[in-house]
Amino acid sequence: MPIFFITILSLFMTISSAENTLPYENLTVEDAKKIVMNNNLEITIAQFNVDVATLGRKVAQGYNYGTLDATLMGLRSNDAGNVFGFKLQSREASFKDFGFSDFLGGVSQAISASGGNFETFGSLMQNPDMSKQLLQTQPNDLNYPDERNHFDVTLKYMIPLYTGRKLSRYKEIAAQMVHMNQYDKQKVIAEKLYELEKVYYDISLLDAFEKDLNTIKENMEQLHFATLEMQKEGYAKRTDLLEVESKLSNVQRMIFQTRANRELSYQFLSFLLNSKVNSIQVLPLDAFNCNLSVEDVLSHNKDIQKAELGLQIQNKMIDVKRAANLPEVGAFAEYGSSDNRLLNDFAKHDRYTVGFQAKLNIFNGGVDAATIEQERIKQLKVKQQISLAKKGIALQYEKIKTEIKNYDFQIESLKKELELTQEIFKNYQERYKEGLASINDVVIKQSLQLEKMLKLLQLQNERTDKVLQVKKLAY
Repeated sequence: MPIFFITILSLFMTISSAENTLPYENLTVEDAKKIVMNNNLEITIAQFNVDVATLGRKVAQGYNYGTLDATLMGLRSNDAGNVFGFKLQSREASFKDFGFSDFLGGVSQAISASGGNFETFGSLMQNPDMSKQLLQTQPNDLNYPDERNHFDVTLKYMIPLYTGRKLSRYKEIAAQMVHMNQYDKQKVIAEKLYELEKVYYDISLLDAFEKDLNTIKENMEQLHFATLEMQKEGYAKRTDLLEVESKLSNVQRMIFQTRANRELSYQFLSFLLNSKVNSIQVLPLDAFNCNLSVEDVLSHNKDIQKAELGLQIQNKMIDVKRAANLPEVGAFAEYGSSDNRLLNDFAKHDRYTVGFQAKLNIFNGGVDAATIEQERIKQLKVKQQISLAKKGIALQYEKIKTEIKNYDFQIESLKKELELTQEIFKNYQERYKEGLASINDVVIKQSLQLEKMLKLLQLQNERTDKVLQVKKLAY
């Protein structure tokens, strides 16, 4: 039964995964925006930078809590100094380790020589030769100890008590760096939304252009049919037919190019969404308008917000440099135990040490004063950069708005011209059928109509790009 359940669950997950990879059909721009926010690879990479900065903030916070280190050391030595130190650290040193056995041997000889007489023993010990002999005795146990193992376990905790507000400022800066990376992510989002709306408009514009081309194609096919009939009757020449076929081929070529460009746009849209898109809901060509004021742009522009946040960070950097003129105070505590066997008699041989340290720089050649002044100058520089950025973006906004107005005027004028060329073409087409105009006149009027259509397409595309640029400024 469990195997059957696992099989059904795996099949369900496979089907669900397949459904998630199906191409999108008739996708709206609003749904596409949601997909971009979740699936776009560049936005995902920008989020990684936010995550890294968030961990950096945790690192900065962690320095306030100090460090606790555990150390395990294992040694083996017959070095006299090491072995004596091992025993002393393990609280196992004895008088024998100091070489007292050799010293007592000399004293025993003096006692034997005195025959048990205390006065004689005292005089022997006061004898300079006897004293010299005893003092020059080399303690064998101290100089030639047996080799010994030494295991030492130590816990050491160190914590900063006062750093002149340096650590607190670093913690605040780390938190602001999270916001800085969030602004970077929002800039990436703004760029991707700009590209998304632009490609939606491109596809919509290409669809509309293809419809107009198909209308022209139908007109040219009717003209082609009429020319064939007129040629049969002797009213049209073969050159007339070839000229019509040439222009018809030109229109068909433009339709093919339009479809190819639309296919490229769909490929780019699929790249943005990181998912296959087969079709979209086209947008009305007059849907893109700019209603944002310069105040809206300046208050939401991410470059300005980043610069203002950078100024706050720079203010804190001045405090960080000032900390060099203030004392630093730290404390530590150490606890451990040593033995010739690992963790043997831990409590019996344990030890502790506690202490603190205070440090204050008195003189370093004026380096700190110069460093603080450097940060102050950087602060003034950032203030001027913010002011310059605001003026530059406001100027860019006004420039784009003026260009949009110019495009609006040109588009309206060109639409009227296009309407006129369409009527003229129809008129000449009818006149040609009646034998009142040459095929060359008809082709010229049709070429003029195509020229106006291409110009209108270009202007509409450029106008949309300017509107989206304003929106991107305010993202």
